[in-house]
Amino acid sequence: MPATKARPPKRPARSAPPARSVSKEQSLAFYRQMVFVRRFEERAARAYTEAKIGGYCHLNLGEEATVAGLIAAMAPDDYLFTNYREHGYALARGIAPERVMAELYGRSDGVSKGWGGSMHMFDLASRFMGGYGIVGGQLPLATGAALAIDYRDGGEAVVCLMGDGTTNIGAFHESLNLAALWGLPIVYVVVNNGLGMGTTVEQSSAEPELYKRAGSYRMASARVDGNDPAAVYDGMRTALLAARAGRPYLLETVSERLKGHSVVDPARYRSREEAEALKAADPIAAYAVKLHERGVLTDELIAEIDGEATAAVARAVEFAEGSPEPEVATLFDYTYATPVPNDSRRLPGGALFPGVPGVPG
Repeated sequence: MPATKARPPKRPARSAPPARSVSKEQSLAFYRQMVFVRRFEERAARAYTEAKIGGYCHLNLGEEATVAGLIAAMAPDDYLFTNYREHGYALARGIAPERVMAELYGRSDGVSKGWGGSMHMFDLASRFMGGYGIVGGQLPLATGAALAIDYRDGGEAVVCLMGDGTTNIGAFHESLNLAALWGLPIVYVVVNNGLGMGTTVEQSSAEPELYKRAGSYRMASARVDGNDPAAVYDGMRTALLAARAGRPYLLETVSERLKGHSVVDPARYRSREEAEALKAADPIAAYAVKLHERGVLTDELIAEIDGEATAAVARAVEFAEGSPEPEVATLFDYTYATPVPNDSRRLPGGALFPGVPGVPG
């Protein structure tokens, strides 16, 4: 595939007010979270190339500021639905890195007991309601969860993450339409990295400023700078405030994807100039400079935070490598939440009708 023309730099041009300044403590917490997600994802990429992680693997490299800002704004009892690019959100939501890494390794101590892998983590305790491999598969489910909250007059909110490509499928429009009609407590978040796999937003969307699509449903919306965790945090707080009052909201965060769509994607659709521009615009490095100028970070503290993150990721890897493989007998244990009549438990290669002479059952 020939390289696409380099896209001009995105200008947030947000419709929401500028982000209010956050405290030094919160700024430092953002930075720590961003660095940890970066080191975790880099180690996950390495493990994939070593064939220790199988299946699909989509990383949050370049998205760390959005991860930190979004999750910091959520309340502990809010519900989070994500797509398949989920590792950083699972970590920021409070799931132990050991359990996340073990899930990537497909081990029984993983957050989904080794059966979910990279795209299908789930943890009810942190109200992390799963990653979904089908593009847009999470939208109707998240909307249904918001309806359940509204039905019982709950005070929680639902946050539903998606990529920019998801805004072109039917479930996006159906979900937003119902949420607006019924006044559901939900925030739809479009993480716009400019590419639906290898196709630019401008090439696939007649309206590339994706937050404007909410206007079709008379839904409030805003676009924020996804490379600034404070801007994301502030935008998310505004969105959640509206959602809790029965006014669903669409928040678009504009960031960049530093690598390919997945670990195995070499991103040859990018020009060399564009790839170099992405490296120069690394959100973690840019945020470190900003905090250094504010006196929040020092060179010594930057090194200390990086060392702590690297050590924590190493412990997660050690835990994952020491975790046992799941028992084959547990393969079907979580297919259904409750028993279902005639539930098939046939393993690959097993007989369709057990007991047939000469056919292994």
